[in-house]
Amino acid sequence: MPPTNGRSVRIALNETARRLEAASDSPRLDAELLMAHALGVSRESMILRHIGDPAPEALEALIQRRLAHEPVAYITGSRAFWTIELAVGPGVLIPRPDSETLLEAAIEYFGARAPARILDLGTGPGTLLLAALAEWPEAQGLGVDASDAALGYARRNAADLGMARRVAFQSGDWTEGLDGRFDLILANPPYIGTDEPLPEQVRAYEPGSALFAGPEGLDDYRRIIPDLRRLLAPGGAAVLEIGWTQAESVSAIARKCGFSIMLYKDLGERPRALLLS
Repeated sequence: MPPTNGRSVRIALNETARRLEAASDSPRLDAELLMAHALGVSRESMILRHIGDPAPEALEALIQRRLAHEPVAYITGSRAFWTIELAVGPGVLIPRPDSETLLEAAIEYFGARAPARILDLGTGPGTLLLAALAEWPEAQGLGVDASDAALGYARRNAADLGMARRVAFQSGDWTEGLDGRFDLILANPPYIGTDEPLPEQVRAYEPGSALFAGPEGLDDYRRIIPDLRRLLAPGGAAVLEIGWTQAESVSAIARKCGFSIMLYKDLGERPRALLLS
């Protein structure tokens, strides 16, 4: 039964969470995000100030989209990442909490220093680059992506975050055609094997070009890593996201290119990032 028709937000949240159990691993969180979006307020404001309000009629259409496995971030048009909020939509990879591991690795590496120039390869909606620029307010950045849709979101996010003067975005094929030196290079390339199983909400909705990288998921690492040295400034580092089973395979590629390697794990204690220096 749809959780509207005079029901309060509190009651509708409980009913929505139960309904979303069939489509989501986080039904309560999804219910709260969809409700807040339907109300036009933040999740925090909904919980603190609107829990007794009538549930909005617009909620039901959002629930139906989620039951069809459409990602919540596409439905609401935004996703929180690190310390920032990013606009996202169809055609761009949705930021994941696991990717915050790359920023943690970079912060540990630089310590009291700060990178002056940051490069983000496969920037998507600007995820890693804009989060890094928020961390280091004096830094400048360049984001590269092959997707015009992704670059559109990246430019919008930079403007919304007040960073448009500190960052440039350009269409490109990984490191091809790039010159100059960067203190920090970030990359979350596609790393899923072509035949690997994925949740329906990922495989059916997110762009395959940002997910798949050949049978082993290693094709793009083989292109990116050999060209990193010429783009790194002295004392700089590159941080790459990896699939949790790929630490040895990607490390082997990096060692052949003469890099020292540090492995970082995500909050689930799975291998998630390699820092190359």
